[in-house]
Amino acid sequence: MSSRTGPRPLDGVRVVDLSTTFMGPYSTMLLAHWGADVIKVEAPGGDVLRFIGDHRESGMGPVFLNANQGKRSLAVDLKSSHGRDVVTRLARHADVFVHNSRSAAADRCGFGPREVLEANPRVVYCAFRGFGSGGPYEHRPAYDDVIQAASGFAAVQGLHGDPEYIRSAIADKTVGVMGAAAILAALHGRDATGVGTALEIPMFETLTSFLLLEQQGGWAFDPPVGNPGYARTESPYRRPFKTLDGSMAVMIYTDAQWRKFFVAIGKPELADDPRFRTIRERTINTAFLYQLLDEEMAGRTTAAWEELLGEADIATGPVNTVTDLFEDPHLAATGFFRSIDHPTEGPLRLPRQPAEMGAPDPRSGIAPLYGEHTVAVLREIGVSEDGIAEMLDARSTHQTGMVREATP
Repeated sequence: MSSRTGPRPLDGVRVVDLSTTFMGPYSTMLLAHWGADVIKVEAPGGDVLRFIGDHRESGMGPVFLNANQGKRSLAVDLKSSHGRDVVTRLARHADVFVHNSRSAAADRCGFGPREVLEANPRVVYCAFRGFGSGGPYEHRPAYDDVIQAASGFAAVQGLHGDPEYIRSAIADKTVGVMGAAAILAALHGRDATGVGTALEIPMFETLTSFLLLEQQGGWAFDPPVGNPGYARTESPYRRPFKTLDGSMAVMIYTDAQWRKFFVAIGKPELADDPRFRTIRERTINTAFLYQLLDEEMAGRTTAAWEELLGEADIATGPVNTVTDLFEDPHLAATGFFRSIDHPTEGPLRLPRQPAEMGAPDPRSGIAPLYGEHTVAVLREIGVSEDGIAEMLDARSTHQTGMVREATP
């Protein structure tokens, strides 16, 4: 169980986050939950993610509310002379500096790795990219769908038909988690050496590595000793199984579990069948086993299977819709969803992060209004009151007039 008392591990760590949409914001949201002070730097008009999905107030859509919990918002035009000065000041005060711009744009606006590390040699600089540096795709734009296709995910997902995208932003979120892990490792290294570093987290390479863990197959050897792929995921019968009155997920894995299953369905002789005695042989004959499961599961109710397979300690689970999750008894018992009273959006129900550490902060679930903390942050990084007034007059920055009070 995660500790819910004492300081959070990233208390005192300041993260400057220039990233937009899903990937970078998801990564820095995790850092915010672990205690980091994340300053979300937004261009004029705000992050486009603010405007995706249903909302009560414009600019506060549900994806933005999820991906930007616990952050502060600084609105500034990075292309202006004021903006370049603010970036330099932010870098000097940062432990971590994050963005997802292509290298040419970052250099043009003054936040390439050389400029940021010159301003602050102790900073952990993290650039999320579509494709890694040095290859022919380096300067291409990239989004989740493009990376799902390029990495092989779409082909694997549509193995028995046309290529298909996974119906979730799997590339953005996977790369975001990788970025958070790399940043934490780099902070640990920085604390040991006193020297910062520049990280590059490329979407294409990250998702390709993620896929190939099990899909490389015989191509892990040079020369190959077999085909790429993972037999268990290739079967057209690998899916939730229909029961007499619904559907359910079943995963039978160990030798002992398969023996118990064969006995339960009245076919104990299959336990001694040489095709199914070991995991190696079962893997070769995966298609037959999944077809057997498909046929057997249709003969009993979901409740009957849950009881029978539960007695055999075989993993089963319901087939939930998204709306079912909000009524799931396990999630309810563990307090997975937290109720938040947002100052503009009213009552919200948002998921907690599974790895929670330290005492909960009642503000940690609140996503910021556009430019809500602009003046406060500019003061913190040493911009004078006259300088702030000049920026506001020049419209190179924006301050939302609301001061919020948040309740857990």
